[in-house]
Amino acid sequence: MSRPDSVPSPTAGPGGIPPGHRDDLEFLTGREWAPDSFLRPDVQAFLARRSGDVPALPADAVVAGGTIETEESDAPVVALVHALLEGAVRRRASDVHFEPLARRFRVRYRIDGALVEAGDPPHRLQSAILSRLKIMAGLSLAERRSAQDGRCRVDLATGPIDVRVSALPTVHGESLALRLLDREELRSGTAELGLGDEDAVRFDRMLARPDGLIVVTGPTGSGKTTTLYSCLKRFNQSGTKVITVEDPVEYQLPGVNQVQVKPAIGLTFAASLRAMLRQAPNVIMIGEIRDGETAAIALNAGQTGHLVLSTLHTNDATGAITRLLEMGLPPFLVAGSLRGVLSQRLVRRVCPACARPVKPPAHELTALGLDPASPALAGCRQGAGCPECSGTGFRGRLGLFELLEVDAGLREIIHRRAGRAELESRVAARGHGTIRQDGARKVTRGLTTAGEVVSILGSGEFCPPLFPSAVQPRSEYEL
Repeated sequence: MSRPDSVPSPTAGPGGIPPGHRDDLEFLTGREWAPDSFLRPDVQAFLARRSGDVPALPADAVVAGGTIETEESDAPVVALVHALLEGAVRRRASDVHFEPLARRFRVRYRIDGALVEAGDPPHRLQSAILSRLKIMAGLSLAERRSAQDGRCRVDLATGPIDVRVSALPTVHGESLALRLLDREELRSGTAELGLGDEDAVRFDRMLARPDGLIVVTGPTGSGKTTTLYSCLKRFNQSGTKVITVEDPVEYQLPGVNQVQVKPAIGLTFAASLRAMLRQAPNVIMIGEIRDGETAAIALNAGQTGHLVLSTLHTNDATGAITRLLEMGLPPFLVAGSLRGVLSQRLVRRVCPACARPVKPPAHELTALGLDPASPALAGCRQGAGCPECSGTGFRGRLGLFELLEVDAGLREIIHRRAGRAELESRVAARGHGTIRQDGARKVTRGLTTAGEVVSILGSGEFCPPLFPSAVQPRSEYEL
C-alpha cells in the first residue's frame, strides 16, 4: 500500500503509517495491524542457529498484516517455516508444536515421544509464521476464535511429506500442532511390528480368518494406527476390496477406499459403517470404536462374512472385552464375533551407537518381574549419549505387545459375562505373555531400558520372575 501524500513523515510510526491511520486501517480491513517490515538480521540469525546452510533472503521482502508480500519466491517467513520443517524431518520428529506464550513464541519437536525445544523464532514474527502455516493447510485466516483442522503436502529436500495441522485458540494466540506423516512408515508389514515368534504366528492366524473383529488397544500415541495400516498392506490386493472409515484419514493408501468421518453432516462412524456394508467389502477398518452403536455394527459385520479391524482405548487386552460388554452389547455377540485383541505401547529404543552394558536398579527389575540374579540381565544396555541420539541415549522406538486370542474356553467365559478377574485368570492360565513381560524381555535383550518400560507401563504389581533360571529370552522379530 502506498503512503498518502498528506501523511507527514516525522509523525509516521513503523512502516510509515501514523497511529491514527493505523486505527482506520484496522477498522476498514478487519485485521490487526503489524509492522510492514522487519530487519533481515532477525530472521537470518534464527536460520543460522537452525542450520549451517542458510538460504539467501531477499532484501525487499516485507510482512504486512500477517501476509507475505515479496517479489522473490524465497521470502524470509517462507524460508523460516521451511527451515523448521526441514529440521523436524532431519531430527525424526513426529510432531511440530508452535506455541504462543506471553513473552516468547516457542517451537518444539516431538522426537521419539518426548518434546524438545527447537529454538524460538523472533516473537514479532508470530503472526506471520502462523498465517503462513494456516495458508499452507487451507485454514481460514479470518477465523481465530475456534479450532480448525487442515492438511497439506510439503516438498522438502528429503522428499515430500504430508502434514496434518490443528489450530487451537489460546490466550496469547493460536497454537498450531503439525503431525508429520511419513509415508516410509507404511512400507512395513506385520512381520516388522516387533511381535515375538509365537505371537506373530497367532496374529497371522487371526488375520487369515475371513470374518470376525480384531481390536488393537492402547492409549493415544501408542502406534495403533500404524499397526492397522500394516495389516491393511497384507490385504491391499486386486482380489480384495478394502474400505476404511477414519477420523481423520492420516495416510492415503493407493487401492484402498477411505472414508473421512464428517459428523457435521451426519457422516458418523455408525452411518459410514451402515453404508459401506452395502459396498460388499472383504475387509473393513474402523479408525476407532467410540460408542455402542458403532461396536454393535462392527460385531455384526464380523458375523456376516467381513473381517473388521479397529481400535479401542483400553489399558490392556482383557479390558477390551469388558469395555465392549459395558457398552451394552450382548455377551453372545461379543463371544461370537471377537477373534482377538492386540494391546500395545511404544517405548524408546536404546541408541545402538552409544549403548553400553548396565545393571538396572533393583526397584525397576522388581516392577518388571525380573530376578536381579538372573544371567539374562547381562544383556541389559543403556545409551551414554552421543551426536547420533542428540545426547538422549535413545534413537527410534519399538513396540511392546500383548496378544489375546479368543478361543472356545474364553468364549464360554464371555457368554457367562464373567468378571474381569476371571478373564485375567483364564488368560494367565494359558501361559501367554503380558505386555509387561514383553517389555522385560526386550530390556534383557538390550533394546530398551527398564526405566523406560516402567515409565510407560507404571510400576504395577509384583510379577513372577520372567527368567528364574539361566534360560535366555527367546528370539523374536523387532520393530
